[in-house]
Amino acid sequence: MSRAVAELHGRVADGFQHVADELGATVHGPGAAFAATVDGELVVDLWGGTANDNGAPWEEQTIVLVFSGTKGLAATCLLLLVDRGLLDLDAPVSRYWPEFAAHRKEGVLVRHVVSHTAGLPGLLPPVSADDLLDGERMAVRVAQATPFWEPGTRLAYHALTFGWLCAELVRRIDGRSLGVFFAEEVAEPLGLDLWIGLPPSLEDRVATLRPADDFRVTFVGDERDPLLRALYGALLDNFVWNEPVYHNAEIPAVNGIGTARSLARLYGCLVCDELDGRRLLSPETVRLGRRVISRGTCAVTGRQYAFGAGFELQTELLTLGPAADAFGHTGSGGSRHGAWPGARVGFSYAMRELRGEEADDRGRRVLAALADAVGRR
Repeated sequence: MSRAVAELHGRVADGFQHVADELGATVHGPGAAFAATVDGELVVDLWGGTANDNGAPWEEQTIVLVFSGTKGLAATCLLLLVDRGLLDLDAPVSRYWPEFAAHRKEGVLVRHVVSHTAGLPGLLPPVSADDLLDGERMAVRVAQATPFWEPGTRLAYHALTFGWLCAELVRRIDGRSLGVFFAEEVAEPLGLDLWIGLPPSLEDRVATLRPADDFRVTFVGDERDPLLRALYGALLDNFVWNEPVYHNAEIPAVNGIGTARSLARLYGCLVCDELDGRRLLSPETVRLGRRVISRGTCAVTGRQYAFGAGFELQTELLTLGPAADAFGHTGSGGSRHGAWPGARVGFSYAMRELRGEEADDRGRRVLAALADAVGRR
């Protein structure tokens, strides 16, 4: 039996009340949502706080931008192509995208792209805010780029280029853009309220993001590496993410928009044999997707990472909760989305107040409460 939650809105299954308590303790004004599935059942679906700076309430259908949580959606699309025998992780990218071989990139493999070891973490000159809106232009720039170092030799977070690399692979193989492919092959079959390239008609449902004073691009140390600007370009100095034009474009590394409920359902589907009679990927392909390809310190940010085939994997930072087998993807400002395969759990924490990683324990607290509740079942 489920019951209503005081102060927050939504419902939790019996045994999951502490999750609501922890989420409620993190919501003080700017809103947030958390959802989780176990064995495909939605056991937590909560939201609260405000959706914008005018005080409008976060509602059941409020959607929010999740930054690099989008990379998990892109990874799912590539794995669908792998599952169908259309994409080989060990093949050179140029097999599918011949122009990409220019400037010493003939040795870049698909597995380098999905594991952030392609040697193309950024672009010089750096990306402008307007560049983000033109995926075709960015695909050409990536194809003409020269790797910063020998592909496969260093892990460096491909903050924006990951999306253009994945999107062009999908387009060359399938013919559709990554956003359209995701909508038609993933979101629609699973009934997800989740988009890469938001239809303008849904703009009035989008929560307004609010950067806290300590919010910044994550890097370790007191001084940022000069290459950090190549990774993030104009985004180091400009916050454009509340402008509708940046919601409506397809920016396939960073502008996924949706509900926590939908993200939890997606990851829940990946760790169940099927969900409501639907199977998205074979169990073998999911295992391939979460198998470690790269692990170590990012050559630019100094942050610890581990990656499978596009999915972020667990490290000692435990950003994806307590489970050692966790996979998914975090998003700048504090969002966390993923799955715990051993417990058959999918989860998503999404919020509109963006905080610096060092002092932000909101998602960690909620996921710890979820793990405790699951362990007691």
